[in-house]
Amino acid sequence: MGACRGLLLPLGFLGSMFILMFFYQWDMSQQKRAERKHQLRDLRKQLLKEICGRDKEAFSEGKHSLEDVSDKELMNLIVDDTHGIIYCYIPKVACTNWKRVMFVLKQGEPFHDPMSISADLVHVPKRLTLLNSYPRAEMKAKLKHYTKFLFVRDPFVRLISAYRDKFQRHNKYYYQNFARDILRLYANQSDPPQTVDEAFVSGVHPSFYNFIQYLLDPQTEEKRPFEPHWRQMHRLCHPCLIQYDFIGHQETLLEDAEQLLQILKLRDEIRFPPPYENMTSLGSVLDWFRTVPLEDRRKLYKLYEGDFRLFGYRKPSELFH
Repeated sequence: MGACRGLLLPLGFLGSMFILMFFYQWDMSQQKRAERKHQLRDLRKQLLKEICGRDKEAFSEGKHSLEDVSDKELMNLIVDDTHGIIYCYIPKVACTNWKRVMFVLKQGEPFHDPMSISADLVHVPKRLTLLNSYPRAEMKAKLKHYTKFLFVRDPFVRLISAYRDKFQRHNKYYYQNFARDILRLYANQSDPPQTVDEAFVSGVHPSFYNFIQYLLDPQTEEKRPFEPHWRQMHRLCHPCLIQYDFIGHQETLLEDAEQLLQILKLRDEIRFPPPYENMTSLGSVLDWFRTVPLEDRRKLYKLYEGDFRLFGYRKPSELFH
């Protein structure tokens, strides 16, 4: 206050009043912003609660409680016992950076800058502690008492991001395990290139529509569950069976991350890494779907409708006209 008084004295009465009003309005705007964040957080939780209350069977695949969920289905929940945190990670929703944060927390103080942690390191199994590594009784206790959070994203934007990352880039694993089958089944290529190197030299990769055809084919899910990068978000994190304390959105990532770190009393300790610049934007969705027939767009929405509804994302009606 002494510093403020020293600032006000040379300005005279009117100048002092102006400065005081500026600080008052700034404080009020900060307060209103904090209130809006709090309200938004509550609205997201309330929406989830209401929809799960009405359609729990539909969104929990017939499971009535966590007792019906296998250990394998809980593999996306990461635990930090020191700070009492559980994070359910969803691929293509800032999960690498949140894993970096969880890794840094696990190492203890003094905390490292999360960006100093290699992305490859945090994706190595056993570098982070998973909830399903504990006995069932401990799992239930942690889920009851720890702060649980997840981050979600517009479902169609997430699909586009997954396609770009796994099929438009040089990725040996996804080419061998997914792209070759997609090319055979939906791109009329009876003998696709044997290796990802050959495919890239010849400019061969599944189109976005080929990828959508693969997702819509009933035989895809019959053979094995969707790969996590395109598996529905609610199937990865079970939000109708686990009561999450915080639901962040990719679209407001930095703001939500700051709010969450404040809730966890870690805002002054850790800085959330900046997002990648080439994120797939909501505005580009229509361009991506131009090659997808109208009927297939509608089928794809039905396939991911649970994610749209549970997490408050607008149905993209412009895609269905």
